[in-house]
Amino acid sequence: MIALSFQFLAGRVHATPWGRQVNEGIVEWPFSPWRILRALIATWHHKAKDAVPESTLRRVIEKLAAEAPSFHLPRATTGHTRHYMPYVEGSKQKTTKIFDTFVHIQDGESVEIAWPTVELTQPETEALRVLLERLGYFGRAESLVEAKLRAKPARSPNARPLADGELPADHEELVRVIAPMAAAGYLFWRDGYETAMAANSLKPGKKGPDKARATNSALPAGIFEALLADTGDLKQSGWSQPPGARWVDYARPRNAFEIRAHARINAPVGPLPTVARFAVASQVLPRLTQAVSVAERIHQSLVKLSGNAPVFTGLDPDGKPLKTHEHARILCEAAGERSSITRITLYAPMGFDTNARRALDQLRRVWGHGGHDLQLILLGLGQSSDFAGLDPSRDQSPLLAEATDWRSVMMSLRMARWHKRSDGRPKLDAYGLQIGSPNHDLCRLIVESGLPRPTVIVPMRVGRRSIHWLAFQRERKYGNGAHAGQIGYGFVLTFPKPVRGPLTFGYASHFGLGTFVPATDAASSETNTMTEVTKV
Repeated sequence: MIALSFQFLAGRVHATPWGRQVNEGIVEWPFSPWRILRALIATWHHKAKDAVPESTLRRVIEKLAAEAPSFHLPRATTGHTRHYMPYVEGSKQKTTKIFDTFVHIQDGESVEIAWPTVELTQPETEALRVLLERLGYFGRAESLVEAKLRAKPARSPNARPLADGELPADHEELVRVIAPMAAAGYLFWRDGYETAMAANSLKPGKKGPDKARATNSALPAGIFEALLADTGDLKQSGWSQPPGARWVDYARPRNAFEIRAHARINAPVGPLPTVARFAVASQVLPRLTQAVSVAERIHQSLVKLSGNAPVFTGLDPDGKPLKTHEHARILCEAAGERSSITRITLYAPMGFDTNARRALDQLRRVWGHGGHDLQLILLGLGQSSDFAGLDPSRDQSPLLAEATDWRSVMMSLRMARWHKRSDGRPKLDAYGLQIGSPNHDLCRLIVESGLPRPTVIVPMRVGRRSIHWLAFQRERKYGNGAHAGQIGYGFVLTFPKPVRGPLTFGYASHFGLGTFVPATDAASSETNTMTEVTKV
């Protein structure tokens, strides 16, 4: 096997297929084997005659010409520049528009080329290595290249020559490239062509390319000489394709030039980021009461963009739920209960790996009700301490702050049945809370999350200037699991020591329900607490 690697230092390659005009905007992808071998011969003429004997070069070229190579084509897109080229027509100087089309290749990627059955001797291998090291550009002079000889291809091929009668697969498309004939095949074709021309008894004065082709001197002696022919001379002589060339059908990926959003994300240094914060923009911003719906749309987009990453799905690669609840929570933020959603914070204790970070960077838009899509701008990635705080002028997130007292900003618990004894008396736990009550259920969830048991739980209702808890969306549209209860609850919590958010508990807590914020004085003034304070 012979394997080559072409890395284009400027990130682009200019190559127009044989028979196409440059202004058509067509690019050669994969490269034609004819172009590859001509590039090696040109490098020998200009840079390697002192290091590679011509006889060795001929053997290398003839062996590579005997087989159509396979390719691994990296992620790429097409682009072009436009400029006006001056020319003179008669006595006037004019300009004509030129389209310069190229293939843009992702940084660090390379084109891998392999001849699976070709074997070279040690001198031939060394000659090929020298030619590749001295190959400065491929295609046009702008296409700076670093070519290397490899023991085997770095990646599996995704563009391959098709056998006679073979059709591309559903995910592939057909392209045709020009390739040299095998050395023996060329001699057979040459002899047959000359015999046919002689049989036609062409007249000496006949015009056109056939006169030039009819003589022995018009046809190259071998495939090596055929590859040396000047393209301009061939076209001027009327050849529709170079003598010794053949067309080869290739199958390449159907999405070879698909434009894909890509984030330049470096390998993480230190702990993975656990927080991603977005700004929300739209002609009509959604209300905080729609937080669950907004979070679900973001969740669906991230699952798709990441290819079902566990940090977003909450499932392991086998589709089973993760043993812990360390996957992402999608939390909507607003200035108050009646305000619109302006920020979205994602918190995942397990951290966002490279794949998840790329999905977060690609998340730009989700659909909105009434045709008002939501534009999402990634503000940053980091740890909770990087975004936590209570100062809105610094765009800090109160959900991530550290505090002793917390209050509900949204709440809806899936409540158990209130437990009573046979005589009607409530059944209490060891702390005096009625089992199955909202207070008991919330306290249980807090302790199970690893936080200290709160010293005080105060059931609260929203103030007169706000809206009722029941106005909040309390059910997910997608996903399995029981629905939330029909009654909405809110609480004020006091912990024995400061705890850091986010605090989210209960049904759909990963979509924003059961969320708490620090109970500041201003926030507390907008709430009316119920008469009884429950001490735990």
